[in-house]
Amino acid sequence: MNQGIYVSTKGTEQREKLVSAGSLHWIHWLVISLSIILTVGAWYFSKQQLEQKIEAQFLREASQTVELVKERMELYENALWGGVALVDSNGGDINYDQWLAYSNSLKIDESYPGINGIGVIFNIQPNQLETYLAKEVARRPDYKMHPTHNESEYWPITYVEPAAPNKKAIGLDMAFEANRYGGIKKSRDAGAAQLTGPITLIQDAKKTPGFLFYTPFYKDGNKPKTVDERRRDIVGVTYAPFIMHKLMQGTLASQKRHVGVKISDGDDILYEDDSDKDESPLFSNKVGVEMYGRVWDFDIRSNLSFRQASSNNQPLMILVGGVVIDSLLLALFVFLTKANRRALSYADQMTEELKVESEKLEQSNEELSDFAYVASHDLKSPLRGIDQLAIWISEDIDNKEETIGHLKMMRNRVSRMESLLDDLLDYSKVGRVEDKFKSIDTKKVLESVYELMSPPEDFSLELDGSFPVFNTVNAAFQMVFRNLINNAIKHHDREGGKLVISVEENAKFYIFRLQDDGPGIEPKYHEKIFGLYQTLKSKDEMEGSGMGLAIIKKTVMHYSGDISVESREGLGACFVVNWPKEISVESES
Repeated sequence: MNQGIYVSTKGTEQREKLVSAGSLHWIHWLVISLSIILTVGAWYFSKQQLEQKIEAQFLREASQTVELVKERMELYENALWGGVALVDSNGGDINYDQWLAYSNSLKIDESYPGINGIGVIFNIQPNQLETYLAKEVARRPDYKMHPTHNESEYWPITYVEPAAPNKKAIGLDMAFEANRYGGIKKSRDAGAAQLTGPITLIQDAKKTPGFLFYTPFYKDGNKPKTVDERRRDIVGVTYAPFIMHKLMQGTLASQKRHVGVKISDGDDILYEDDSDKDESPLFSNKVGVEMYGRVWDFDIRSNLSFRQASSNNQPLMILVGGVVIDSLLLALFVFLTKANRRALSYADQMTEELKVESEKLEQSNEELSDFAYVASHDLKSPLRGIDQLAIWISEDIDNKEETIGHLKMMRNRVSRMESLLDDLLDYSKVGRVEDKFKSIDTKKVLESVYELMSPPEDFSLELDGSFPVFNTVNAAFQMVFRNLINNAIKHHDREGGKLVISVEENAKFYIFRLQDDGPGIEPKYHEKIFGLYQTLKSKDEMEGSGMGLAIIKKTVMHYSGDISVESREGLGACFVVNWPKEISVESES
């Protein structure tokens, strides 16, 4: 595996992620879109709920308006039937004083606002006309019937109260005009209260739309069963004249209405409320109501006061609030992407600076490597010369024991210097030489390394446990354990030496334990022995450079492993190596 390419590839992937994070992606737009949908949904739902609530309020007011008119007409009907009961109780005839008393008892102005009066109309056949007129003129000298017409019967207004405002109507013969006459005949034939079509009351100086309300009474005070019998036995009707706008003012005046009303009878408009009119009403409703033989069309519209009373900014506030939140969310995403771009730009700048520093460091390392090589190579040459000279001198001199001992000491120091230079070169290579991965059988590797050490015949190796087969850096693994096994053999100070190597494992490491039965190491030296040029014996007693354990520790640490020692003086030493199961890219850097 090419470590540089591996790290570079990962760095490229990381940079691509940062570049990607510097732009708005589908997930950002999805979040914003969902937020907008929720905002619009909340606004629409709130708006619909509010509109339904306002519409229900309008329909209640519209229905209330119709019901008020119907209730008021029922009230007037009861008053008219009360008049019928009075006439019936007097045998089908009634005088002016009796009717005046009845009218006064009703307290029309207070109890029946909107009504123009209440009166009695008798049905006069031609053979009864002279007697009728004589009787009424005798009571009221100024009484006269009007106008003339060509009908075969007469329906003059005999009494109406209050008399003053209705003076022009007294004596008016209903048969002269189709709507008045038609209403009476319908009431007579149906035996029920009936309304006329739209008319103009003779007493209304403004000539505004109005109508008459009739209730019939018959001979003997009983309602005949058939239409022919009703036509035969009809005596007259009680009636009430209405000016439509007065009726509506009296009916609806006490209500704080938020609706406008237009009432029509066919094509004729009876009443229209133009006050507070809304040219573009929020709601409108048309309903036909059967009203005592007529159908009144109610066209009800919301007015300006309704618009003002129903105005509610809640949906708008929800929409504006949602838009603000969506805008803040978008601004946050844009801010974060810009921050990522700035971070990437800064990282690129730092990477460029690190690249320059790395190039300088690489050049420095190369120079150091060259220096280590030159130091190892060039210093060895004069050392070899010194060693050769020592050999020649030892051959030429007489066999003087002291001189030979000095020369031997010099050669040992030359050998130690060569070992030091070799170890110095090895130490400088750790982490700088390309690693080669290989699947190894650790048991076979350890046995092979041990055999290459050419151990004494009385020294033995025992491998305890199930040794793993795995993929790792073979050269580094062999170098570490070669040095540790060599140290166990070299530093053993008694006969019949033994080295036991066992292995365990956890989630991350294979844990190798190398237990010898040598002289052991005092605890105070456990950390010291892993330093450069550190030995526990004098340099003249040592053949090595004092760098072996330092090289081992640097190598193990380089691959994210660890090494430690467990020992006491005289009880042997146990070196514990935590070798990683998988060597990551970071540990190779």
